[in-house]
Amino acid sequence: MGSPHRRKVLRQKRQRRIRTKVSGSAERPRLNVFRSSKHIYAQVIDDNLGITLASASTMEPEVREGQKFDSKVAAARFIGKRVGERAARKGVRSVVFDRGGFMYHGRVKAVSEGAREAGLDF
Repeated sequence: MGSPHRRKVLRQKRQRRIRTKVSGSAERPRLNVFRSSKHIYAQVIDDNLGITLASASTMEPEVREGQKFDSKVAAARFIGKRVGERAARKGVRSVVFDRGGFMYHGRVKAVSEGAREAGLDF
């Protein structure tokens, strides 16, 4: 499969290629997803101002201590809902999805489904 370093470099190349086409604005911010081996992180970013409008991750203390999930996919869906709710509170209804160079399946797909359940439009 290749070394972990090579996989990371290839993902970063895909990420740069995606980011030339995907950019978040005030009207449609970018929903960015990062997936590590244990955790998942999601942010809603306005690229024009360079600020994060909303974020959620499995590293948050209330998620780590309070919630117990059957799988990492279930945790990712919960994080998607959570970031969607936080973005909705800030008045964000529509976003551009940025998968961050990861394949769109499994946990990355679960985040997007959770965000859609929370009312975000892609």
